[in-house]
Amino acid sequence: MLSSRLIARSLPKCSLKRASISLIPSLYSRSLDSKNKSPLSINNKFYSSSNGSLGSTEQETIIRLLCNIGSRQEVEQYLRHFSSVESQRFAVIKVGGAILSDEIEVLASGLTFLSRVGLYPIVVHGAGPQLNNRLNAAGIVPQYQDGIRITDSRTLSIAIDVFGKENQTLVEALEKYGARARPLTRGVFIADYLDKAKYDKVGRITHINRSLIESTIKSGCLPILTSLAETPDGQVLNVNADIAAGELAKVLEPLKVIYLNEKNGLINGDTGKKISSIHLDEEYEDYLKKPWVKYGTKLKLKEIKTLLDVLPRSSSVAIISAEHLHKELFTHSGAGTLISRGHKLKSYTNLAETNRDNLRSLLISDMSDSSANKDFYIASLFQRLVNLKEDGGKYWLYTDETNQLLIIITQGPPQNGVFPIPILEKMVLGDSAKYSDVADNAWSMISRDHKQLAWTIPTTDKRMEWYFARSEGSWKSGDNTIFWYGLGMDTKAVESLISSITAQQSSQQQASTSSTIPAMSRSYSTKSSFLNNRNSSPMLSKRSYSTASPNTKKSVGLIGARGYTGHELIKLLDSHPNFNLSVVSSRELVGKNVDSYTSSNITYSNLSPLDVSNLTKSNCVDTWILALPNKVSAPFVAAIDEASEQFSVANKPTIIDLSADNRFDLSGKWTYGLPELFRKDLTKFSTDTNATTFPKISNPGCYATAAQLAIAPVLDYINFDAATSVFGVSGYSGAGTTPSNKNDPAFLKDNLIPYALTGHIHENEIGFSLSKFMNNRIIEHPISSSSKKGYSVRFSPHVASFFRGISLTTHIPLLKPLSNSEIFDIYNNFYANEKLVDVTESIPLVKDIANKHSVSIGGFSASENFNSGNYMVVVSTIDNLLKGAATQAIQNLNLVNGFDEYAGI
Repeated sequence: MLSSRLIARSLPKCSLKRASISLIPSLYSRSLDSKNKSPLSINNKFYSSSNGSLGSTEQETIIRLLCNIGSRQEVEQYLRHFSSVESQRFAVIKVGGAILSDEIEVLASGLTFLSRVGLYPIVVHGAGPQLNNRLNAAGIVPQYQDGIRITDSRTLSIAIDVFGKENQTLVEALEKYGARARPLTRGVFIADYLDKAKYDKVGRITHINRSLIESTIKSGCLPILTSLAETPDGQVLNVNADIAAGELAKVLEPLKVIYLNEKNGLINGDTGKKISSIHLDEEYEDYLKKPWVKYGTKLKLKEIKTLLDVLPRSSSVAIISAEHLHKELFTHSGAGTLISRGHKLKSYTNLAETNRDNLRSLLISDMSDSSANKDFYIASLFQRLVNLKEDGGKYWLYTDETNQLLIIITQGPPQNGVFPIPILEKMVLGDSAKYSDVADNAWSMISRDHKQLAWTIPTTDKRMEWYFARSEGSWKSGDNTIFWYGLGMDTKAVESLISSITAQQSSQQQASTSSTIPAMSRSYSTKSSFLNNRNSSPMLSKRSYSTASPNTKKSVGLIGARGYTGHELIKLLDSHPNFNLSVVSSRELVGKNVDSYTSSNITYSNLSPLDVSNLTKSNCVDTWILALPNKVSAPFVAAIDEASEQFSVANKPTIIDLSADNRFDLSGKWTYGLPELFRKDLTKFSTDTNATTFPKISNPGCYATAAQLAIAPVLDYINFDAATSVFGVSGYSGAGTTPSNKNDPAFLKDNLIPYALTGHIHENEIGFSLSKFMNNRIIEHPISSSSKKGYSVRFSPHVASFFRGISLTTHIPLLKPLSNSEIFDIYNNFYANEKLVDVTESIPLVKDIANKHSVSIGGFSASENFNSGNYMVVVSTIDNLLKGAATQAIQNLNLVNGFDEYAGI
């Protein structure tokens, strides 16, 4: 079984948004009733919370919220795991003073959430920033020696007051959300002087009074500790909060030690990216040698190494932000930096060198209780490995020193001097390994040892997302799915691999002597087969469409369907008279039904570039829509280009790229898809019978669309020597679905966030495309010689607390004065025949544009500035998900295919 706490450490998953956390106050407004004890149920599995009661409705609400951060299976797995230990051994969380100042609401709601599912982390908090502020106000300059705060009597007096108030603030915040919390400001940590002469009243913890913690949890309260300690005779001493949390962890031996910080983990100084995991046994020395690991980072790593060396291997340290605490605890992928000792791994190529008893016990643990002849099966497996090697083949056995892992990889004898692709036959994890990083370590070793690999799993396995993420391609074969990596675009190698495995399966099942691929069904996104049994070679053939008249509609493949734009595209295609949605790819939704598409049954798949190439070669998809983030689409475009070489221009598939990757194309291969300004460029594909290129459309950005349509009508009147300025405000759907402050309703409440203050890609796009538009037409005056790179604008984007829509206020310098009525007439005439542009004299409002396919332009106002001369202001609004993205894509598809431009809109 491929399952591990860290087996999918690299997978991006949806983290628990503050939008979800903000629901907690209403859920938990009542306090816990310790007399009414009911278990938390998930799929009829019960997790007992001895300290609280949950009604069935509230239970399901909690589970739905938890499932926002990962799969239901992950949530069940970790709740079961965490609930299986004593409450005080669940987690120790160290909270810095900055978190208490800046993120106390997020922290409090998150801790409340944990308490409501019967989990009681022990919180140890510091108050460094608050203490420094108080000391500065009192005229005391903080003094440090060896990184330790020197604590004299006056400093200690202020520290006691500050720590007490911060502790009270956190307890009150928890109680506001409905959690029960107990302040433990003193009495838990017993200490002696660290070095009285050197540091004064700074303590070295000598004893932990764990009974106070245990009684607090037993009464259903979260223990909230300060890092102040006391000597046996009652003298209060100051202790660093990190050290206090570490000493507490050494006594309690929790599963998790969590350090909350604002950066959501440690940052790699070479790449600038967050470090997902560190395995100290293998990587510690290497990290210490890195030039960017110094000062606080080096000290933190050393302290964590010292701590984990005395804790069980099942314990780990997580450095995480308060916002992503739930994701770190309840998903395989995690969110911050996970640090553990790791597991020393060994690989064997000779069964005689292994401990067969250990291997046998692991293999038996992976079998069901009803399995018969277990010993015979294991003996046969061992004999098969021996025979394989005698016949000229190879095998590898990977194990760990704690006997929690077994991986078996085999490779058949060479054929014509060439070894076949190695096959991962078995991966067994012991119970404790499922919550450690042993599988993650093992996969890293396997990837180093084997540049190519294939494996087969049942299609019913719930961890399909992990398999897809670790693979380069996949193929459904009966009740199994074949996965592989390392084959690149080598179609023949893929065909040979699939033929070999399916033939072996067929032989084993004694179902058929045929080993041809056409009898199989590739599980992309529909229940209808992509294959045609008339073929005799293992190549994908023309897809049989789900409509009654397959030739009347063009098939569309959508890659990147998880986001808001993808959802809108699916809805538009569902009612389109000329297009059939046939493939929907989303790594995070793979295996789920596409509920918003009702024309046929489709499930989300996870297509690699190789999959896209195969579908293209097979004429399975006529149009590819790439709804991917910036700088991600290139491999897919390359795959489509390569696969299309066999077709004539007329039969090549259309590509529409919604990212910004190709909006600045100078090669002539891409067409900018803003129909109101570039309609002739788009319609040529359906009208020019001598076309030498096939449609590759770069869909404009949402801000850029609204800004260009607001500026284009008055290009003849613009003073290019003065600056055009665009002030934009977007709803938070424009920030996508990846959690951040910019799409967090709680953070946006009573707030407006400016971002990308210079160099926003839409700023460049507006000027670049309008310059191209002017070059395609005759204007009354040329661009000033001072504007050598063409027309440019200044653009300032902001995000506000509404969900969808954009409002742009554009200041345009004029060559001559124009009246408001003259400006209105200019715009009205320019867009007289445009169905998706509404011109109005009043100021358009963003609330009126939501869910509409058009752009509204109005509020025309002209004036003269004493310093800069004549100028005008125009306001434009657009739904960023529709005309700013999905509607425009459909509009472009219609035009390049010769359909009614507004069909399906």
